[in-house]
Amino acid sequence: MKTNVLLFGIATDLIGSASLEVTLPINCTVSDFKKLLVKQEPKLESMSSFAVAINESYAKDDVIIKENSTIAIIPPVSGG
Repeated sequence: MKTNVLLFGIATDLIGSASLEVTLPINCTVSDFKKLLVKQEPKLESMSSFAVAINESYAKDDVIIKENSTIAIIPPVSGG
């Protein structure tokens, strides 16, 4: 299944775009998605970590991504 992925912060800078399209297998977990994403976009590997949100809610690694979900990559945030 094809899905659109929204990028924020440094992820946008690394890819040079605010979104990209990724093809995912059926029953793909967030953990699987992260591996596929870094394989498709190796520049993201330079981020120490990133969170994934599905349909505007943070998702744990074992969550299965459903078709037509909105996925967002949220890089680490620092500040004070």
